[in-house]
Amino acid sequence: MIASTRILPLALLALLAACARQPDTPPPTAATPAGDDAAAQPAATAPSAAAGQERAPARLDGYGDLVLGISADELRQAWHGELDGKPAEGSDCYYLFPRDAAAPRDLAFMIERDRFVRYDVGTDALAAPGGGRVGMGLARLQSLYREGAERLPHKYVDGGANLRVVPLQPGQGVLNFEIGADGTVSAWRVGLAPQVDYVEGCS
Repeated sequence: MIASTRILPLALLALLAACARQPDTPPPTAATPAGDDAAAQPAATAPSAAAGQERAPARLDGYGDLVLGISADELRQAWHGELDGKPAEGSDCYYLFPRDAAAPRDLAFMIERDRFVRYDVGTDALAAPGGGRVGMGLARLQSLYREGAERLPHKYVDGGANLRVVPLQPGQGVLNFEIGADGTVSAWRVGLAPQVDYVEGCS
């Protein structure tokens, strides 16, 4: 009987030691469920707002830091780079071109009566608001712009057309695509009316 009472405490001590011992290898981590918990994790691969602006600076109310309606001086201050261009004598309409552009027609900012009223794009490197690009076919273009888009004949190009997309919100400019005789976009522009409809630009 005495032996039994001595063995019992020793057995209890051994059991407690076994419970307190940590496993040699940690248990496998459970996969994070999709949903709210996934949204709480840091989005390492998600693009920031600034990065998005760098990839797609064209907007219906301006371009990058440039907002339609600002003065020419405000445009020069907001543009991060050198600009070329000046008005011809006796004219109040002219274009400013980024000095580092491959060609003047790639990107040009129209100034009329000292206000930034329109910008023109002639390269496929820049996407228009909504995703249209130079070189895109008319059918694809019309699938992107279903609301507020009107197809009009081109003033100078036989078989050409314009797809004019009116803004759906106040304060935005009109988006106009020029379509060549081959049925693809040759250039596009965003601007205030009536300047966006100047077919000859400032000429």
